[in-house]
Amino acid sequence: MFLEKDDLGSAIYGYQVDQITEGNDDLVLQAIGAAIQEVGGYLSGASSYDVPAIFATTGTARNALILTHTVTVAKWYLVELCNADIIYEQAKERYDRAVSWLIKLSKGTVILDLPTIPINEQEDELDTFGWGSRTKFNHE
Repeated sequence: MFLEKDDLGSAIYGYQVDQITEGNDDLVLQAIGAAIQEVGGYLSGASSYDVPAIFATTGTARNALILTHTVTVAKWYLVELCNADIIYEQAKERYDRAVSWLIKLSKGTVILDLPTIPINEQEDELDTFGWGSRTKFNHE
């Protein structure tokens, strides 16, 4: 899995996660899943990134910036549950900053060295426009 519960330690203390979720790891996994979906949505907007390949990486092979922003988004989803010993405004500010950066990435303003979909595969998926006309109708 791209993001594990232990990875959240770079943005939120373990005791805070346990306090917010009351020890329910399903809530942590839900926040992680939502964060991956959200960040993946921004990466998909940049159409050339191979999102499944990016999120299939683990350990040190993960892109540090994508990991950091995904952790920030996951933290935000946890903080939404409860404001236990966390400065809400700081979490909100970091989430907004991460989303702003992800929007720049999706628009191509920021470019990362991430796995991409080969151009010929993109054209096959995107080339769905067809043209032509129907056979001429004659009353006979």
